[in-house]
Amino acid sequence: MPTGQNDGHIVVGMSGGVDSAVAALLLREQGYAVTGVFMRNWEEPDGACPAEEDYEDVRRVSEALDIPYYTVNFTEEYRERVFSYFLAEYAAGRTPNPDVLCNSEIKFKAFLDFALRSGARALATGHYAQLRHDEEGVHLLKGADRGKDQSYFLAGLSQEQLGRVLFPIGGLEKKQVRDLARQHGLSVAEKKDSTGICFIGERNFKTFLMTYLPACPGDMVDEHGRKIGRHDGLMYYTLGQRRGLGIGGRSDGSGESWFVIGKDLQRNLLIVQQGEHEELYSLSLRVDKLNRIPREELPESFVCGAKFRYRQPDQQVQVERLGEGALVRFAAPQRAVTPGQWCVLYRGEECLGGGPIAAVEPMKRIRI
Repeated sequence: MPTGQNDGHIVVGMSGGVDSAVAALLLREQGYAVTGVFMRNWEEPDGACPAEEDYEDVRRVSEALDIPYYTVNFTEEYRERVFSYFLAEYAAGRTPNPDVLCNSEIKFKAFLDFALRSGARALATGHYAQLRHDEEGVHLLKGADRGKDQSYFLAGLSQEQLGRVLFPIGGLEKKQVRDLARQHGLSVAEKKDSTGICFIGERNFKTFLMTYLPACPGDMVDEHGRKIGRHDGLMYYTLGQRRGLGIGGRSDGSGESWFVIGKDLQRNLLIVQQGEHEELYSLSLRVDKLNRIPREELPESFVCGAKFRYRQPDQQVQVERLGEGALVRFAAPQRAVTPGQWCVLYRGEECLGGGPIAAVEPMKRIRI
């Protein structure tokens, strides 16, 4: 849906933050009929909703903008489509990115379908990303604010989904967004940005995960198989992790920091190493299912940019398509590329799509 055709009803997904508030403000000023909708995606086992304060912010902003607002509940869909995957990935020793799946399965599928059924012309959100419409379809572009660009989290979307959404603040810097909120007296103008996984909030991650997955402690060993300490469970650690290992200050080491360099699931071993050496780097990765955003087919082999984690600068890669997936070779060795995270591909400013990392080719294999 190209912007500028302001003769329809738009549903704005409002989170209670400044970004979605300003998205609603801009659309209202452009002449759209705007409705603010707050999604409830998570409830505690006792039925409590940890986002009541956010909903109060949605209420205050909507009343200030004089737009209707209400809430919808997608907790069942979230548990079935996102949280179950999240737990299964951690149980398998991988580190998933539930935010990408939440966008493709909840915000821009369940919520988008709901918005369209309610008579809306499109769904708008406060994402820092941009869209370009032309005869070749819809193109997903990076947000103007490079420090806030969220195209990485939108890499699982399709042409059909992107064709019915708007990102009103994608061409703005964060400072401009806050300035607009101040100018219009919105109560969330100074509200702190939310971070982390939405359903965990400010709680300790390890404690939260223990509630749903049984801990399985084991030995922590170095690359030679020498026992260094004990771990609380492989699911609590990620490749490249340095903090929270509890093995600093040993007198028999080099004095360098310890890093996680691997997991042996069969023997329940967490493999660590002192210093950043070859074992922490990889040469390529494999994606088993690659989501393609552009309408046109991607070449069988091509060079492009890629991110293996959010906010990472684009890295040059060679992509070779393999059935539904791809082999991605790095122009330079990459540090701590983590199975479960998303590899997202870029052609300049345009996001081509991506997929969860299934496996990596280490620069130096660990044999213990």
